[in-house]
Amino acid sequence: MSDSYPYIEPGVEVLDADSMPYVDLPRPMRRPAQKPIAVPLALFIVTVFSTLAVGAEFARSYAHNVAPFSDGELFSVMVHPLLHPWLLLSGIPFSFTLLTILMAHELGHYFACKLYGIDVSYPYFLPAPSLFGTFGAFIRIRSPIPTRRALFDVGIAGPVAGFLVAVPAMAIAVYYSKVIPDAQANALVVFGSPPLLQILIGMFHPHATPENFLLHPVGQAAWVGLFATALNLLPAWQLDGGHIIYSLTDRYHRRISLAAALTLVGMGMVYWRGWVFWGLLLCVLSLRFRHPTLYDSYESLDAKRRLWAIAALLIFLLSFTFWPTTNP
Repeated sequence: MSDSYPYIEPGVEVLDADSMPYVDLPRPMRRPAQKPIAVPLALFIVTVFSTLAVGAEFARSYAHNVAPFSDGELFSVMVHPLLHPWLLLSGIPFSFTLLTILMAHELGHYFACKLYGIDVSYPYFLPAPSLFGTFGAFIRIRSPIPTRRALFDVGIAGPVAGFLVAVPAMAIAVYYSKVIPDAQANALVVFGSPPLLQILIGMFHPHATPENFLLHPVGQAAWVGLFATALNLLPAWQLDGGHIIYSLTDRYHRRISLAAALTLVGMGMVYWRGWVFWGLLLCVLSLRFRHPTLYDSYESLDAKRRLWAIAALLIFLLSFTFWPTTNP
């Protein structure tokens, strides 16, 4: 793509932020040069340490047959492994699994962009003092996406790639997980069970209940991967699901985005309060930033891609949970 193409300045996306929002400006702007790898590499290294610290707590609690974060505050359990670096080794299963899922997701988008000659950055990982040690990852798309098929392929490639890594990780983890009486009794946070997790528990531990099931640290990482996949497949704004919807029907994209956002707000009144935040945020972003138009908006999706759209819906349904977390 030549530098004469109109470039639209990107902004910020939610959680995964695989393709940044665009402000639709008619005047041509020069595409920026490829950024060096130093910043994304530094962020990745910091994220490795933050996920190792959280992973050490998951490993410690699992070894002692108690729920994660049962014996202290979130920040204290993160700081302790950083003060005693040898403890970080026990966090490798969680950290490696989670970063592999996130990396697979971002590389799915990255290589789809490269396939269509779309200018894209390296993946940026976001370290965070959170339950999982990270806020996810994103890539920056620096040039317009030309066609519906290109937009669809870029949007769906990430969730499919991440899901394909998360499923076997979750299956192996559930197989090696424990059934302990009152395992969640002193839990600071109880994590929800998406349908995929429920199916696997039914296969390998048919008599387990949420109260006595202790998920292996690898499974905790896969849980985060599924949660991120579900969030990004929401049919709203410029999330992956929003890109898929726009490629299917650009005419109704904004209405569907607002409907999905308002549905989340309603769900937050009944289920998990966090959905209110996500719903309001998506409402504001959907109203403030329109989806960028395509160079060729007349191209239609073929039957194969429409089947993949159904597959994306199934992935969303298997990954989504009404109660991501609860406080016992």
